[in-house]
Amino acid sequence: MKFVDGNRITLLKSGVEYFPALVAECEAAQREIHLETYIFEADATGRSIAAALGRAARRGVAVNVMVDGFGSQDLDPALVREMREAGVRFLVYRQNISPWTLRRTRLRRLHRKLALVDARVAFVGGINLMDDVDTPGGSLPRFDYAVRVEGPLLTKIYPVVKQLWSRVNAIQLREHSPEPRGLEPPADSRGGQRAVFVIRDNISHRRDIEKAYLTAIGQARSEILIANAYFFPGRRFRRALMVAAERGVRVILLLQGKAEYLLQHYASRALYGPFLDAGIEIHEYHKSFMHAKVAVIDGHWATVGSSNIDPFSLLLAREANVVIEDEEFARELRESLLAAIADGAAQVRRERWANQFWMTRFATWSCYQLVRFLTGVFAYGRAEEFT
Repeated sequence: MKFVDGNRITLLKSGVEYFPALVAECEAAQREIHLETYIFEADATGRSIAAALGRAARRGVAVNVMVDGFGSQDLDPALVREMREAGVRFLVYRQNISPWTLRRTRLRRLHRKLALVDARVAFVGGINLMDDVDTPGGSLPRFDYAVRVEGPLLTKIYPVVKQLWSRVNAIQLREHSPEPRGLEPPADSRGGQRAVFVIRDNISHRRDIEKAYLTAIGQARSEILIANAYFFPGRRFRRALMVAAERGVRVILLLQGKAEYLLQHYASRALYGPFLDAGIEIHEYHKSFMHAKVAVIDGHWATVGSSNIDPFSLLLAREANVVIEDEEFARELRESLLAAIADGAAQVRRERWANQFWMTRFATWSCYQLVRFLTGVFAYGRAEEFT
């Protein structure tokens, strides 16, 4: 994993900052836009982005949009038709498979959230294209992050996105359209930040994101701060956190407090006991729905991306993270996370956790066992890592 110098990377907090930045770049695009997302909704946010993409296509920009067939299965066909009529090229990654089938491939999804404009600016993060407050009882935006990337790191991001588009386009036998000629990411410096683009796929990058985390955790000396919406780490990851805590590192986990998906929510809580016994702090975020997948270690290493720390993200899905080594960026992200802990989270206390009601314990244990079973069905021989 080789870091690239000379980047300018800007932290974007929730869709409030991300969506206007994305629309502004689409409006300024001159030659090409690539966009990948897991969820694309036909709500006000989705329609505003679709409109910006359509306007770009009408003025001659090559616009390529790829959505996941499961995450975006409810996308209004009329909106897709409007984009295509405007000239947007639209692909669906792995058309949705019935939820009743046990075919292993059904969970191999496109979960990353990427956008590239004119090979000069990229957005990477965990934010889907949907209204931030479109949640049950929602009044505040989802707690999530993305980054805006300029600089030589684009030379690593751009070919990855182009390759997947070309591959899926060829598999689906779509009409080939000419690509913009002479479009190359800038190799010159745009700032002073070191970063690396890390992906996970089912070919040659199966464990890259997990390895990036484990390397940083193994080298941690003072503090590990992880915020993750769906946190169900495997044995190797769990052990790394506990060993860090044993050597005196303060380990803080900021996890989802509101149950959006009951199975994942209760299954992950089955791991709380061993973590608390090891001295790891757990805080559950309740102020709004949490969708973040970020971390800060020792005040200089940070990551922002789409990858949860669970079997779906680490064993099956296509994911993308940016890892940044920069004290200023890490400080900004850390301060944002600590503010969220202070203002919107409740700490899980070891004593109270040990005295849970028996029905809660049973529900937690049952969900944990079911997730173990499903991991065994879908995870292609790596299920033992998550048991």
